[in-house]
Formats: sequence, structure tokens, C-alpha cells
Amino acid sequence: MTVRSAAPAPRVIAVVGPTAAGKSDLGVFLAQQLGGEVVNADSMQLYRGMDIGTAKLTLDERGGIPHHLLDIWDVTEPANVASYQKLARAEIDRLLAEGRTPVLVGGSGLYVRGAIDVLDFPGTDPEVRARLESELEVRGPGALHVQLAAADPEAARVILPSNGRRIVRALEVIEITGRPFTANLPTHESVYDTVQIGVDVGRPELDERIALRVDRMWEAGLIEEVRALEESGLREGRTASRALGYQQILAAFAGECTEDEARAETVRATKRFARRQDSWFRRDPRVHWLSGAVEHREELPHQALALVERAVTA
Repeated sequence: MTVRSAAPAPRVIAVVGPTAAGKSDLGVFLAQQLGGEVVNADSMQLYRGMDIGTAKLTLDERGGIPHHLLDIWDVTEPANVASYQKLARAEIDRLLAEGRTPVLVGGSGLYVRGAIDVLDFPGTDPEVRARLESELEVRGPGALHVQLAAADPEAARVILPSNGRRIVRALEVIEITGRPFTANLPTHESVYDTVQIGVDVGRPELDERIALRVDRMWEAGLIEEVRALEESGLREGRTASRALGYQQILAAFAGECTEDEARAETVRATKRFARRQDSWFRRDPRVHWLSGAVEHREELPHQALALVERAVTA
């Protein structure tokens, strides 16, 4: 595609929304049209070797557009939003300095906000973290969630009672800072001039897309991918081992379920995750939502480009 130059590009474009909505292809199109490059904001695509299960674009699918912050961490490394923030802003700043348009693409809400919004991450205390993780192992996430609800009801509302890792982090921040965990959550204050585009797909259609995507992942060799990553330490990775599809297949390898059951649970879990993603981005009034439904598939790229140009000239 030729690059359009009828209007100056905004400083940063962010393409957000739930999984399977069509963000990746739209990001490539916008980068092609605006002389930009893609910066990944999907937390699981940061991991090397996690290709099929994260729907990572192939080199051909990237359309010649450079993609940054893919395949940078081993599966044994825990996710770290603060580290990602530094890396993402370095890429964004570099592209801006070169006159290129950074196109941030991903559905990991906190990673997107960490890249483009005012957000400082409290430090960590190894002793506090170790104590809380020990309590998590002994008492379980439900008991710690009750503790979190007493200390910060709003944090308990947005963090699932089953998410032990996030509960531990919230309690750690509360103890370290003496403030509610939610006081450290991102505001809607931007670091960059940004146009955020949300890709909206109705739930029935999105559910169908998710089921089809999981089927295709299985056919493409996701089980073999997980088996190879298990040999590289995937099971020991606190973050990567919990990725959708990977977690379920690891459970099947451990004899906790059949592979067919793992497949069905991957579909169910991905549908739940997509709803949480949608809820997260809906809370941000700055997101401009465009339909990614099948009947608007041809229109979406051009509507998004028109929106970007309108935002620049307004």
C-alpha cells in the first residue's frame, strides 16, 4: 500500500479492544498508510516461542511493517509492567524522533495505559512479597481476597478472587505505600498525544471468532508448541504458564484433564477474558469505538484512518 500524507499523523495511535476483534490487521494497515511502525502491547506476545497460542502475526502477515517488543522475554521470566513501560516508551520516543508514527496494538489494558498514560509503579519489597506469597500458598487466594476487600474494597472489586498473583501485588503495594492499591492505578492523563481506536465486535460474533480461532490454533500445532516450551521451562514461568491455551494444555499434560477438555476450557476462558478486556477499555472515555463486525470488515480500516486524520486536523 502507498503511504498517505494528506494530513499529519498524530503522535501515537493505539488500537485496542478484546481478543479476536481484528486489532493486529488494523494496526498493520494504519502503519502502512501513515508511515508508522507497530509497538506490541499484548503481554503474552512479549514471550519468545509463544506464537500460535497468542495469535502472533507471521512475517508475511506483518506486511513489511516493523513490529517492536515481540519475543523479548524467556517464558521463565515473570511479566513486569514497569519494565514494559520503559521499553515501550523508548520505542515510542525513538519512532517519534525519526518522524515515524508509533502504532500501539494490543489488548493488555494495563500495558497500554503504562505505555501512554501517567503511571508510576510502586517498588517491591522482597520480604513483604515472600511473606504474602507464603500466605497465598497456605491460605489460598480467597482468604487473601477477603483481606484485600477490607483494606481496599475498590481493588477487591476489580481483581478476581482467583487471581492470587494480582491480590498479592495489591496487598504488597498497600503495605509498602500505606495507600490503597487503587490510588496507584492509572488516570486518564496522557503522556503523549494519542488517538485510541477500539475495535468493537458484538458478543455472539466475537464468541464465534474465539471458538474458530482456538480450533485453528489446535490445528496449527499449539499442543506441540506447548510441549516444546515446557522443555524450556514454561511450567516454571509464573506468568507465561497462565496464558490462555498454554495453561489448559499444561493441565492436560499433567493428567488433570483430557486434551479435548483443555480445548473446550480454552474457548470458555478466552470468552471470559474478552469480556474483561472489553469492560476495561469501555471505562476509558478517550477510546473511539469502531465496528469490527464482519459486515463492516471492508469499512473498518478506512473509518479508522478517517478518524485518525480527523483527530489531527480538529
